[in-house]
Amino acid sequence: MELTLDRIFLDCSVRCLNELASRVDDCLCRLDGSQVWFRGGESQNAVGNLVLHLAGNVRQWVVSGVSGAPDVRDRDAEFAARSGAGVGELRQLLGATVRKAATVVASVPPARLAERVRIQGYDVTVLEAIYHVVEHFAQHTGQIVFATKAATGEDLGYYAHLSKAAHGRQTP
Repeated sequence: MELTLDRIFLDCSVRCLNELASRVDDCLCRLDGSQVWFRGGESQNAVGNLVLHLAGNVRQWVVSGVSGAPDVRDRDAEFAARSGAGVGELRQLLGATVRKAATVVASVPPARLAERVRIQGYDVTVLEAIYHVVEHFAQHTGQIVFATKAATGEDLGYYAHLSKAAHGRQTP
């Protein structure tokens, strides 16, 4: 199979979403219910809110916006929650949403990448919608990783393979 820019973009988007979702899942596994819903203040979001928000965003922009499923998102509720879904439920929700989105992204025909769609009031191409979702997911994954490190005091080890000890020399 010939590698084309459209296929590289779509495959990379799927890989990135899966890797980021795996990190969020790992973080959820390291936190208990009270840590998942902890807020440092009213202007901050708990990890639980961020997971609800990621699932809502991915569903709205890819599952609905790109594939045409009905848009059932309640964005305000994602941030209003102060408790509710447990760790297992959050893991299941995000995992199922990302699996569905990955299937949608992987099956986008190249010609659709330039097609315009309207999502959340924005007029964007399908390529822009996918790019937005991956970029947005990465931002919030960083917040979840930071919150997990703060809550657990652990080095999560995602980049241990880059340490001098792992390969005997300083990384560039």
